[in-house]
Amino acid sequence: MSISLRAISRRRAMAAVGAATVLALTLSACGSTDHSSMPGMNHGAATSSASATGGTHGMDGMDGMDHGAVSGDGLAAEKDGYRLDSRTTTVPASQADPYAFTITGPDGKPVTDFTVEQTKLMHFYAIRSDLTGYQHLHPTMAADGTWTADLAALTPGTWRLYASFTPGSGSGKGQDFVLSRTVTVPGNAAPTPLPAASTTTTVDGYTVTVQGEPMAGMAHPLTVTFAKDGQPVTDLQPYLDTYAHISAFHEGDQSLAHLHPETPVNGDHGGPNLSFHAQLAKSGNWRVFLQFQTGGQLHTAELTLRVS
Repeated sequence: MSISLRAISRRRAMAAVGAATVLALTLSACGSTDHSSMPGMNHGAATSSASATGGTHGMDGMDGMDHGAVSGDGLAAEKDGYRLDSRTTTVPASQADPYAFTITGPDGKPVTDFTVEQTKLMHFYAIRSDLTGYQHLHPTMAADGTWTADLAALTPGTWRLYASFTPGSGSGKGQDFVLSRTVTVPGNAAPTPLPAASTTTTVDGYTVTVQGEPMAGMAHPLTVTFAKDGQPVTDLQPYLDTYAHISAFHEGDQSLAHLHPETPVNGDHGGPNLSFHAQLAKSGNWRVFLQFQTGGQLHTAELTLRVS
């Protein structure tokens, strides 16, 4: 009996060791992914931060480069101790206006050390609640950590403003953040219905076509094709170190996603096809703004993409 019990004990111990080994390998595999990810850009996996309202000033709080998985939705004003702060809650209608803000760190002080991402220290986006009026800006920072984004004229309504950045030091060093707040533009806010889902659109004489069937929460290949006057476009120029930049906003909650092509940059010879490895966290309609450059001119193509 004692021999049998010892044998059983040894078998249980070996089973426990085996299970622990499997668990360790699993955690190691999960941990091998770079977690410093910009929401929607596949640099690494991280838990999506919940939408938040807040701030000391009573404002509302706020998915690819293909190196990992989706992180966050950009709908929080604060994440991991980093916070988007601004005294501005109202912006005048129909006139350009500078939007001043700071990024404060876990110590409550303005952050002044940032890492360059896609040639810029800060990327800033504005979108109205009906997903119109898209702006993609690159603010400037003063020595005290105050940023200024020169917003073009906004139409009446509620707008969400997003700041995308990577701290260069501190607890968040190397981690990509997207934080946002809302502002109100006074006046008669007439909502614009979201255009129907389509795989093709035209801007400045260029026809942009998206091929692929993205599914929520799953990495999925997309191909974007460029043509002009019925001919393939092969002279795309680098823009922010890549041949295209996609910002996508989810209908209803304005979740933000970033997509960038896997296609390597080779001078002014981009196109006609760009490959993307897209991962969009939510099903439904996404309003897509695809920016590309030719002949020194920046173009912004817009379409509605349906995600299953």
